[in-house]
Amino acid sequence: ELEKLGLRDDVDLHVYEVPVEYQTVQRLIPALWKKHSPQLVVHVGVSGMATTVTLEKCGHNVGYKGLDNCRFCPGSQCCVEGGPECIDSIIDMDTVCKRVSALGLDATVTISKDAGRYLCDFTYYTSLYQSRGRSAFVHVPPLGKPYSAEQLGRALQAIIEEMLDVLEHSEDKINCQHEH
Repeated sequence: ELEKLGLRDDVDLHVYEVPVEYQTVQRLIPALWKKHSPQLVVHVGVSGMATTVTLEKCGHNVGYKGLDNCRFCPGSQCCVEGGPECIDSIIDMDTVCKRVSALGLDATVTISKDAGRYLCDFTYYTSLYQSRGRSAFVHVPPLGKPYSAEQLGRALQAIIEEMLDVLEHSEDKINCQHEH
């Protein structure tokens, strides 16, 4: 749906489906970062427990015990051996949530600090580690519970555009501080 809607003209949008497989995530996420060198990667995952569009603040390194779609689970139960326990996104999710909520879309946006210690959290941590925090993760409820594909697409469009705006403004401040 987001691919149909697109983003602002100055943004190249690349959409990939990531399989629910630990080993594929460990290969694919670094390869995508290397291929595209993106300003930002936003992962989107469906959560059967979600009733809102949920912005995840951080990814976790350990505690992965559930089998993936290949019936595999990392023996270490972690993403990156020796990596930090938790990595925060450099995107200020509270600001993004407030801004998107103020737009009056017909989808509720909330914040979370726990993406669930399954493939969503594993993917998010892997991407955060690869990018030094230049990643985001958005959990969405299953289609029709309660939002349509169009409602979710519009919400994701607004969220990603706000994330890019927040990221660009924070980089402007950093660049300004370095010049003085």
